[in-house]
Amino acid sequence: MNAPLSRDYRTPCLEVRGRRFEWGARTFVMGVINVTPDSFSGDGTSGDVAAAVELARTMEAAGADMLDIGAESTRPNAEPIDAREELRRLMPSLEAVRSATELPLSVDTYRAHVAVEALGAGADLVNDVSGLRAEEAMAGVVAQAGVGLVAMHNQRGRPFHDVIGDIRAGFAETLQLAGEAGIDPGLVILDPGYGFGWRPEQNMEMLRRLPELHDLRLPLLVGVSRKSTIGFITGKPVDARLAGTASAVALAVAGGADIVRVHDVAEMLDAARVADAAVRANWRSE
Repeated sequence: MNAPLSRDYRTPCLEVRGRRFEWGARTFVMGVINVTPDSFSGDGTSGDVAAAVELARTMEAAGADMLDIGAESTRPNAEPIDAREELRRLMPSLEAVRSATELPLSVDTYRAHVAVEALGAGADLVNDVSGLRAEEAMAGVVAQAGVGLVAMHNQRGRPFHDVIGDIRAGFAETLQLAGEAGIDPGLVILDPGYGFGWRPEQNMEMLRRLPELHDLRLPLLVGVSRKSTIGFITGKPVDARLAGTASAVALAVAGGADIVRVHDVAEMLDAARVADAAVRANWRSE
């Protein structure tokens, strides 16, 4: 009989806003709040502050462990915006969501100035889809603030050699930048970048080979929710990918994901719990 999934971590837990994230105990669920007009998933609140607050409260009631708020679409071929526009979209909703919930809140940005403003308004973590590689100042901002960092490997525009090999190379660059800036390794969460520069078969290979990243001894966040690969496989539009997303979430959990970033919190929490019960022998119902 195979033993339950067990991983070794550099730091056993992360404490944010009075909450303890004990790595390996179970899979945590991050709810996505897009305050964009052009989100790939069709759920952007487009500057509607009340809608962002309602979504945050709904996700909290559904059992989300943390929230992630972003104001620039990172879908392929999205229209770029500047920091001023990002802040104009972001700050009213971020401030209102911060007032509405005590859940840990990450800001999804790769711009140092935006991160500074967001952290000053109550964000608890930075989620950088460039893995600190877009702006040199970002690593220093995170280090000085002493906050958690979700660092993604983004394969867009990078030569392909091997899925896990390329991810590991990207993580090595990120961790070097983090170390040079003085970021505490215990505050780093790694995201392999599902959907960011990969073909569908490469995305699925990533899920299959996630255990090959365990030796980095850092928690893994995986974001498969409603992605185009799921649409490619199922033939379903973005608003009909719930079952496909649940399957991908379960596979991510089986591969050792510590956090799953999702749009549909209630349903994906169920998927993660069932997967945890199998692979971690975790039957707790909280």
